[in-house]
Amino acid sequence: MENPAIIPMKSIGPVKINGSVVNEELEVPLATFETPLWPSTNRGARVSVKSGGIYTVITDDRMSRSVLVEAGNAGKALQTVRFLKTHTDEVKTVVEKTSGYARFLGLNCEINANMIFIRLEIETGDASGHNMVTKAADAFLDWLLNSVKDLKYISVSGNYCVDKKVSAVNGILGRGKNVIAELVVPEKICARYLKTTPAKIVELYIKKNLIGSILSGGIRTANAHFANILLAFYLATGQDAANIIEGSQGFVHAEQRNSDLYFSVTLPNIIVGTVGNGKDFEFVRTNLRNLGCLEQRKPGDNSKRLAVIAAATVLCGELSLLAALTNKGELMRTHEKMERK
Repeated sequence: MENPAIIPMKSIGPVKINGSVVNEELEVPLATFETPLWPSTNRGARVSVKSGGIYTVITDDRMSRSVLVEAGNAGKALQTVRFLKTHTDEVKTVVEKTSGYARFLGLNCEINANMIFIRLEIETGDASGHNMVTKAADAFLDWLLNSVKDLKYISVSGNYCVDKKVSAVNGILGRGKNVIAELVVPEKICARYLKTTPAKIVELYIKKNLIGSILSGGIRTANAHFANILLAFYLATGQDAANIIEGSQGFVHAEQRNSDLYFSVTLPNIIVGTVGNGKDFEFVRTNLRNLGCLEQRKPGDNSKRLAVIAAATVLCGELSLLAALTNKGELMRTHEKMERK
C-alpha cells in the first residue's frame, strides 16, 4: 500500500466495565484528529473506575438487508407478502445455506404501490455482516423469483435496510447490536472529577439533548457527540467507519437518585466485527487482541464484547462533555489549549 493515511491514536482508561459480556478494566484505543477527545474520554473513564464501573447489557443483535421487488399490482404484492409469511422455514433454509455463521431471525415487509421492500434480518457471528447478509439476500431473491411468478427484480438493496443513512426504522427494528451502558456517579465523585453537580448534568441533558434534539428535528437521537467517540473507536479497531451514521443515533438518559447521578447511554445500532475486511492491519489486530476480542470463543461472542466496550467508551466521552458544558467557557479553553499551536 502506497502512502497510507496516518491517524493519531492513543489509548484511554482504564475503563471499568461490569456485566455478563465484559467484567474487567480495559484501556481503549481511539484514533482521531480531535485531540481533546482523549483527555475528555479519559476523564469519563476515571469516573467509571471511581464509581464502581459501567454496567452493560446487549438487548438485541441483528444485521439487515432489504431487497426490492416489483409485482404487477398492489394486490399481487399483498399476495407475495402473505406467501412469505407462510414460508419462513424455507426462507430460513435458503439464508442459512449461504454461510455457516448466518442465523435467520426474521423478515419485515413494506408495500408501497406495487413495490415490495423485504427486510431480511440475520445474526452474523463475529462479522459485522454487511457482505454476509448481502450474499443471503442474493440467494433469497433467486428463491423468491422462482417461487412467485411475475415478480420483477429491482435491487438487492432497497434502502429499507437502512445502511449508512439516518432513519427511524433501524432504531425500531434493529440493525447491529443494541447496547445499553449505565453508571451511577456519587455526588462527591461528580464534584471532584467532573467539576459539576448531578443536578446540572440532568438539567443539561433535558434542555440540550432532549429539547434541543426535538427542535432540530433529530430522528431517534438525543445525545451530544456519540459520533466522535464511535468514529475514533471504529478507526482504531478496523470497522467500516461510515456506520457511525446509524451508530450515532442513540439516547442519553440522566436522573438524580438521592444525591447521586444515574447516567446511561443507549446505542441501538452498533455495527462492529472482529473478523472480515479491515481486520488484517497489524495495528488493528493488536488493538483487538489487547481488548480481548481475538479469543477462541463461541461465534459472535468477540463482536458482542467489542460492542459492549464501544458503548462503555461512548458513555465516558458523553458524560465528560456534558460535564464540561455545564461550566461556561470550559469547552473552548480545552480546545484552545490542545489544538492551537
